[in-house]
Amino acid sequence: ARPGGGSFVSDVARPASRSVAARRDVAREPRGAIGGRASAPTARDPARDFRLGVPDVSALDWAVWRRLSARALRAFARQPAGYAAAQGQPALREGIAHHVSFARAVSCGSDDVLVTAGAQQAFDLVARTLVKPGRTVVAVEAPGYPPARAAFAAAGATVVPVRVDAEGLVVDELPPQARIVYVTPAHQFPLGCVLSARRRAALIDFACAHRAAIVEDDYDGEFRFDGRPHDALKTIDRSEAVFFVGTFSKSLFPGLRLGYVVPPPWALEALIERKRQADSHCNVPAQDTLAAFIEQGHLARHVRRMRRVYASRRSLLQAALQTPELARWLEPVAGTSGLHLAALARSRRDVDALVADARRASVGVYSLDEYRHGLRAPHGLLFGYGAIGDAAIEDGMQRLRRVLRQR
Repeated sequence: ARPGGGSFVSDVARPASRSVAARRDVAREPRGAIGGRASAPTARDPARDFRLGVPDVSALDWAVWRRLSARALRAFARQPAGYAAAQGQPALREGIAHHVSFARAVSCGSDDVLVTAGAQQAFDLVARTLVKPGRTVVAVEAPGYPPARAAFAAAGATVVPVRVDAEGLVVDELPPQARIVYVTPAHQFPLGCVLSARRRAALIDFACAHRAAIVEDDYDGEFRFDGRPHDALKTIDRSEAVFFVGTFSKSLFPGLRLGYVVPPPWALEALIERKRQADSHCNVPAQDTLAAFIEQGHLARHVRRMRRVYASRRSLLQAALQTPELARWLEPVAGTSGLHLAALARSRRDVDALVADARRASVGVYSLDEYRHGLRAPHGLLFGYGAIGDAAIEDGMQRLRRVLRQR
């Protein structure tokens, strides 16, 4: 720059292939995916949006969170500058150990827990620890959770889809060469079924017989509305095969970016080293705030309160799906937990066209087809109820009925 030099615009050609590739990547990503870009609302999102995997952040006691956060920052300011432990803050690991022992019947201590930047980093660390590029076969649920599948594929694994039915993962169809099995037993994503006791025992037996590891994704296991939550696979694991992965994105809020993995003892040090290589450690003030939130009982109270809220929303959604216009076309998948509900199409209507028509009516619903992986999957719709209120549920389902009457 020089005085009086003026301003000029350079004509720089942008490579077309790069922008086209970026648009294709966005187009392929499921709009309602947990952890996907579509989880953040945009100006173009419908007013009545049944987004998946997003909790109701308005119900959190933010006054308590601000108080604990301020206390954590004051304590942090008094400490000398330095890096924290890669495994996580001791107080948070202690809190997580108590939480999963109480809520999920997973027996562990603070030394058994590794704090991660959400569940996705846990999948990445496990993949980079266990996968031998070009050699390791990973079995995943189909339909299933795309980001977990992507983490194993990025590490060089051969990812094999395995069918899901009303009892969850069909263990008898696991490929014998599989050395890692990724599963969502408490609330299968996206269908919502629960892995049966028979299948749970068979999966543990498979891991023992084939020396395979099981990655248990317990993404919203705290939210069961009919009876106590199902025990985790980790609870019945006596062969040290299960990596138990959890997150606070559903029980609190996604922006916290904190999760954890409780691995078998033989894998802990390797995972900590991978964490150290990835990002050294997670945000210390956030860890300290969450540790105090758990230790003072606020997390347990919040989960109990939200369990009632989400149960009410789920009941509203189920009642709407039982009305004649919707019941003729959609059959809800049995289940009593989680933050979303799947409904299978009774006929071969064009689900994608219905989703598009619903969006034009300002209703956001999502297709099961977005979560297919290689195998034929049932057609149907997905309804998330974590971030949508009662009035919006009723109005959205009324609009969906009108859309169906016009087809």
